[in-house]
Amino acid sequence: MSGVRADTTASLWRDRRFLRFWAGQSVSQFGDRITELALPLIAVGALNATANQVAWLTALIWTPNLLAVLLGAWVDHRPRKRRLMILADLVRAGVLLSVPAAYLLGAVTLVQLYAVALLTGAAGVLFNNAYPPFFVRLVPRSSYVDANSKLSASRSASQVAGPAIGGVLVQALSAPVTLVLDALTFVASAVLLGKVAVDEPPAASAEAAPSLLRRSRAGLSYVVGHPVLRAALGCAATVNFFTFVAGSGLVVLFASRDLGLSAGVIGVALGVGASGALLGAVIAPRISRRIGVGRSILVGSVLFPAPIALAAAAGGPLWVRAGALAAANFLSGFGVMLFDVNLNSLQAAVIPDRMRSRVAGAFSTLNYGIRPLGAVVGGLLATQLGLRATLVVAAVGGSLSLLWLLASPIPRVRTLDQVRATDPADGSAEGVAASAEGVAENTEGGAGAAGGGRSVARGGGPAGDRANTVRKSGS
Repeated sequence: MSGVRADTTASLWRDRRFLRFWAGQSVSQFGDRITELALPLIAVGALNATANQVAWLTALIWTPNLLAVLLGAWVDHRPRKRRLMILADLVRAGVLLSVPAAYLLGAVTLVQLYAVALLTGAAGVLFNNAYPPFFVRLVPRSSYVDANSKLSASRSASQVAGPAIGGVLVQALSAPVTLVLDALTFVASAVLLGKVAVDEPPAASAEAAPSLLRRSRAGLSYVVGHPVLRAALGCAATVNFFTFVAGSGLVVLFASRDLGLSAGVIGVALGVGASGALLGAVIAPRISRRIGVGRSILVGSVLFPAPIALAAAAGGPLWVRAGALAAANFLSGFGVMLFDVNLNSLQAAVIPDRMRSRVAGAFSTLNYGIRPLGAVVGGLLATQLGLRATLVVAAVGGSLSLLWLLASPIPRVRTLDQVRATDPADGSAEGVAASAEGVAENTEGGAGAAGGGRSVARGGGPAGDRANTVRKSGS
């Protein structure tokens, strides 16, 4: 037995185990919004940090993802993935609590803040690599899209209300004290996770296990050799590169300098964008049922980056400029959720159990590792071409990520029942080929159903979130 939950028609609203996990993740997502505001404010207010020093705080949170491919290989051979997730939550809580403690003693330093960013980022990578095998034992296969929709909706809701709540708390309690609240959200997540029992398989034999480096290489080989995962990673990495070329910082600068919008108007426009993500997360399952999982991913891969061009083309009266920015953010937020919810569900369906953490590590290393490069290229393009031209490049380049999908079996996947996971011989070339062939056979077998929905697709219509968090950030 694989240990994965059998399919059931019961609603997730009546699944107490999932509801506990969802509650813990929802609470901690709101805590993340507090940290995103409080940590830079401590650096600036208490330590007079420069813009470059503040930027390093963000960079250090992402840096541990470069080693995710190794950590994923290690996690795959660990028993009790749930315990690793609980450990990651408790580590993040303890690290964050060190900041207000040092602040009260007058001993907080920039080096400490850098260490906090690095350690919370590393603990986040551990959590994310242990998450995939835990998820498939918590949620039945038939509910993958529904579960990812609910989890993504919580993240989107935190982005709508979180910054405002964080701002009020920082003003009322001070930035260091608000970090205590975020630490408590990680504790709450750990406690709720501790109450979610799942059937986890025993650990692999240490004597039979290949070396860590070989397992890491097997994870990368499996992704590259798998038609669905190769296309998914290529698409996600491409769209992430170009959306980071635009970057939230350049968008804000463009809105202020070129569009002449006030800070208040820009804030409202970005808030509207977050509401688009919330709507997208909520109705993604409905769209998936109507046009299919694969075509939902295709639509999302274009709808996420393309609206950046709408903002770049804005002009005319104030209400038109502000409306274009708000509409661009709304459509982009909707698109990224349509992309993430369905792609995360498809990946969960095609990855074999003992490869899940290795594949997650490979994805994190390549998909997240390319984001800082995109930001650097965006800065260079903005200097040479100007802000408006850079946003157009980001929109066009990001939309071209669709080409990865068109050459893969993904467009033919209408439901998750059409795909299956074939466990390779530890990622060997033969095993990867067998798994790829199995997926291709299943998607071809369901091509009739998918093909029959083409007119519906025309009529009806994870990238990863651009927010920098200390937790999972989309595909």
